[in-house]
Amino acid sequence: MAANLRDRLNRIRELKNSEAAVKIEKPSHNDDSSLTLNGWENCGFKTVKREVVLESPFRSMKSLPAALAVLVPDLAGRELLSLEDFLFFDLETTGLSGGAGTTAFLAAFGKPAGTKLRITQYLLLDYPGVNDFLALLLAEFKNKNSVIVSYNGKCFDSQILKTMCLMNRMKPPEYFHADLLHPSRRLWKNIINDCSQGSVEERILGIKRENDIPGALAPDIWFEFLKTGETGRLFGICDHNCADIAGLSSILAAMINIASDPLGCEEPVFDLERLALFWRDFLRRNAPDSELQITGGELLKRAAEKKYPRAVLVYAQDMMRNGDCQKARKMLIKISESEYPLNIKLSALRTLAIDSERRLKNIAASLEFVNRALEIANEGSWKNEFDRRKERLEKK
Repeated sequence: MAANLRDRLNRIRELKNSEAAVKIEKPSHNDDSSLTLNGWENCGFKTVKREVVLESPFRSMKSLPAALAVLVPDLAGRELLSLEDFLFFDLETTGLSGGAGTTAFLAAFGKPAGTKLRITQYLLLDYPGVNDFLALLLAEFKNKNSVIVSYNGKCFDSQILKTMCLMNRMKPPEYFHADLLHPSRRLWKNIINDCSQGSVEERILGIKRENDIPGALAPDIWFEFLKTGETGRLFGICDHNCADIAGLSSILAAMINIASDPLGCEEPVFDLERLALFWRDFLRRNAPDSELQITGGELLKRAAEKKYPRAVLVYAQDMMRNGDCQKARKMLIKISESEYPLNIKLSALRTLAIDSERRLKNIAASLEFVNRALEIANEGSWKNEFDRRKERLEKK
């Protein structure tokens, strides 16, 4: 079977080499004028490309802040980049799930260039052109300084590309990948709930796509093109793919704005509490940076002052660890007596019980906090923990 496939591919290549006329390959029952008029040009066997130039969302930005690695942890441990090192990447495919049967038929790469964003798109016109299509895509990844930026690309786009390469006996590309899906969820999920790229663009950045064809229709539209040669809706998907690159660059630009001045940034809005807590945890896992430490501390303090429950608790616990125990205890007692979520109140009472027992050596006070916790604890792990703590303290 493998030999038959090789023979077929060889015949396809021979047919390609024997064609004297240089023309855009597409289904024979439709001429190629619509592709040519829309800016597409032949670049391989049954493969065409076009270039689109848009205004760059980075045009007013001169450098990248160190804090960008906090917002986009994929960038941690890497030297600060220039904006031109980012390469935005997005695929349209014949299916919305991975697997050997899913093929990418459209790819877009966007690169900042001064005040412009230059987008190159590659379109596969039929399955026999897969080899040339893939070769063109792989050439885009050859710059080792590039950071590939995608939205859910680690789980989807990169896996589709890897599978296609392996099935066509090509080496999958190796590249440094920054995926913006999880950073977007940290910043905006509690604000808009749905963190699809389109939702972030419209509800956070205020970007409204006019007459956009949903990407979910891409498989049907490409198969329709293969069957009929009709390019109308296919061009709509190509424009959608282009808009995905533009939107992706705008999302990264928004993250750069936040990272540049998280304490003074008013637009776009973001989840202050979640960013402050993640910032704190990031610095605990990575080598400390004095400026990032200061900014992170101020973020947590501001979130606590705004009475975000988790931030208030963590801020008080950090104060306890840093030696400001009297003030921390007052905050924790206030938390335990306030209308905060149950798990926040129980965490505060546990911290107070531990501090009373270990630092103050006051078993009676520790037992009092444990009893208060048991009055409000539901059945489950919290109650079991405080029951065990009470039993141990009573023995003392």
